[in-house]
Amino acid sequence: MTKDQLITRRRVLTIGGVAAVGAAGTAALLTAGPDGTPAAKPAAPAAGPPAHRALKPSAYRLEPLTGYGPPPAAAHGRTLVRHEPLLRVSGRGRTMVLTFDDGPDPRYTPDILRTLREHDVRAMFFVCGEMAVHNKDLLAEMTEDGHVVGNHTWSHPLLTRLTRGKIRWQMERTSEVVQDACGEAPVWFRAPYGAWNRAAFQIGADLGMEPLAWTVDTLDWMAPGAGTIVDRVERGAAPGVVVLSHDAGGDRSQSVRALRDYLPELLDSGYHITVPTRHYT
Repeated sequence: MTKDQLITRRRVLTIGGVAAVGAAGTAALLTAGPDGTPAAKPAAPAAGPPAHRALKPSAYRLEPLTGYGPPPAAAHGRTLVRHEPLLRVSGRGRTMVLTFDDGPDPRYTPDILRTLREHDVRAMFFVCGEMAVHNKDLLAEMTEDGHVVGNHTWSHPLLTRLTRGKIRWQMERTSEVVQDACGEAPVWFRAPYGAWNRAAFQIGADLGMEPLAWTVDTLDWMAPGAGTIVDRVERGAAPGVVVLSHDAGGDRSQSVRALRDYLPELLDSGYHITVPTRHYT
């Protein structure tokens, strides 16, 4: 394990309780539906895993689905420059958000999409450009199913070690790929490892994107076993939480199996799995 892999221990409560995470910073509240309003809430995203290259780009031979013509960042209104990532969601009832990072990967993403479709659930996929550019059909499928495609940089670097120019390149190039495949540029982004800095917030806002972190980390990238992943999600489930999982970056078969188990359990427990709504100024 390298020093760039940041791991924070999490303490979680039983399903229906409040999820707790280790402090590594602060974050704010976002809205999952049209009835909520942004409000400050202390919490802390933990650093996620690196996206290991599971397959070489040359293994994929897919063509772009649409032409590229990115809209200006102000097309929907001005995006505020934040000093901390958004973390939780507010909404009616027991609202939760499921997010998947590092993909898409043709070995695992289709199974995740299939499970979400079976339960008529929408999720968020924070994609890495170097994976997305060779799997634009999967990005198009995400959009067609009503999922949200976010920006997770091009190659999953530690942004705090990059110059502003390189951070912008990482974000812009990935946004171009998403625009090309989905018909519109992403309006959400997530920093690799949960490592944010002023430049990342400013550049993200320049590109019309809001920063989104998480409250429950499955640590599925450590391959702890599908049962352990299920337990972490169900014990950490609570109104407003954002769950972090992965659909690429390594062997994600456990993540695929776990989703099949915990998703129906969450729904049977009364949770509403949704995606957040942007608020523009």
